[in-house]
Amino acid sequence: MNATALSSICFNIGHSWEKEVAKVSKVRNQRDWKPVVKCSIKGGKSTSQKAVRVGVLGASGYTGAEVLRLLANHPQFGVALLTADRKAGQSIASVFPHLGTQDLPDLIAVNDANFSDVDAVFCCLPHGTTQEIIKGLPKHLKIVDLSADFRLRDISKYEEWYGQPHRAPELQKEAIYGLTEVLREDIKNARLVANPGCYPTSIQLPLVPLVKANLIGTGNIIIDAKSGVSGAGRSAKENILFTEVVEGINSYGVTRHRHVPETEQGLADAARSKVTISFTPHLIPMSRGMQSTIYVEMAPGVRVEDLYQQLKLSYEDEEFVVLLENGAIPRTHSVKGTNYCLINVFPDRIPGRAIIISVIDNLVKGASGQALQNLNLMLGYPENLGLHYQPLFP
Repeated sequence: MNATALSSICFNIGHSWEKEVAKVSKVRNQRDWKPVVKCSIKGGKSTSQKAVRVGVLGASGYTGAEVLRLLANHPQFGVALLTADRKAGQSIASVFPHLGTQDLPDLIAVNDANFSDVDAVFCCLPHGTTQEIIKGLPKHLKIVDLSADFRLRDISKYEEWYGQPHRAPELQKEAIYGLTEVLREDIKNARLVANPGCYPTSIQLPLVPLVKANLIGTGNIIIDAKSGVSGAGRSAKENILFTEVVEGINSYGVTRHRHVPETEQGLADAARSKVTISFTPHLIPMSRGMQSTIYVEMAPGVRVEDLYQQLKLSYEDEEFVVLLENGAIPRTHSVKGTNYCLINVFPDRIPGRAIIISVIDNLVKGASGQALQNLNLMLGYPENLGLHYQPLFP
């Protein structure tokens, strides 16, 4: 809706509501649109009219909120259930005012949730809490888990990197890793999808095609990655206070970041052999966005142009992974609020090496957007439904 139409509805008392609604209906072409006195716009089908009833577990965190933002424009998915144990009893507007114009149920504790009227679930709970909860969910549900609890196939690796035993080893065997563009066919038939982490998404999308094609070596991959502060979650932590983050940059998780085994698992699958990476993440004073700058050694006789052409071949039919024109540098501004991953490759000054730059929005393609893309596939819908957002700029 344009600003003139909205102003006319809310403030032009010299015209009748019926005439203005007719005008806006013509503009929006939405048969079910109805005026709301408080001037919020609630359009399209209600949850009860939509084909798929969705629950969001952990709706008071950033990834849960982002799922709700994306679902607002989904033509088939309606929100039937929201949980947030510490916010139980509150409205979503009291937790996330920017979502207050949506017609959403109040938050409840997960133990009070009734899943009989729910078809699918986004699980946006913290790492370490999800396994027990998902293990207890009804078997009819399609589940996309945004935590790390089902990403590592080797449960001993999970215990090593996350510091606690895996609590649902049998369910782990069923989980499918959800890097959409790489594992699309497996995801279509899954009941439980382990949604990838943000860093692994930004790293694997450019590297997997190159590793599979044997164009780069796997023994000397160096990754310098940077993330906005929302990647650290919404809970209060000293290291992400404003004064701790603003006007500075800091490395963290040096050699021990939990996304290392996940990334190495995906690259090892592509290489069909063990892969060890050098990975250092950094926290940047911005709310969202992620850039991975990746330094690789090319196979003998391979040129940077060969890498570029392989990426072009791999992603030329993909909507959300975009290889930029030669020489164009990916920027996080160009993906803010969207499900896109922008990639490009450059020659290094050191002969035989190349530099790959990949950018995503850590909350969308790095989390909730890819989760929605996956659930679309799992339920047989076009994977881009609800994801047609253009970047927010400036």
